[in-house]
Amino acid sequence: QVDVTAMAWLFGYVDVTDSGFIAAILSIAFNPFFWNVVARWEHKTRALSRGFGSPHTACYCLGMVILLLNCVRSHCFTEAMKSQPKLEGLDSHWAYYSGLAILAVGTLFVISSFLALGFTGTFLGDYFGILMEAKVTSFPFSILDNPMYWGSTAIYLGWSLM
Repeated sequence: QVDVTAMAWLFGYVDVTDSGFIAAILSIAFNPFFWNVVARWEHKTRALSRGFGSPHTACYCLGMVILLLNCVRSHCFTEAMKSQPKLEGLDSHWAYYSGLAILAVGTLFVISSFLALGFTGTFLGDYFGILMEAKVTSFPFSILDNPMYWGSTAIYLGWSLM
């Protein structure tokens, strides 16, 4: 048997019927689904590379679409956070500054990952046949296996606390 007390308590603070919440959930789920489907389709067919005339151009275009989708996701997330009930315990300086610190660490991981991988390394270049010469092992990959994912998660967690 599972104790659902914690889930019942949590759902008391989350309005799952709010349209902003639903939009945020859909955008959060859609983004990785979209870029993985498109990247795998490109890997199988090379259709984007042919259509854009080169794998680099196609990868840069997909990267721009991913960045635009990220802007939509961030907007939906922000709007959902504004419309959701607030925990009284998180309406304090310690929560704000804790969130700010977590957000800063997440931003450090995301930006340093991007700098280590470059644009095509970050935005699925390997599916376009654009391979790096060697595995990246410098910071932040020297301390985490998936620093961009952990960094993004930390950014949204920090943002939520703030």
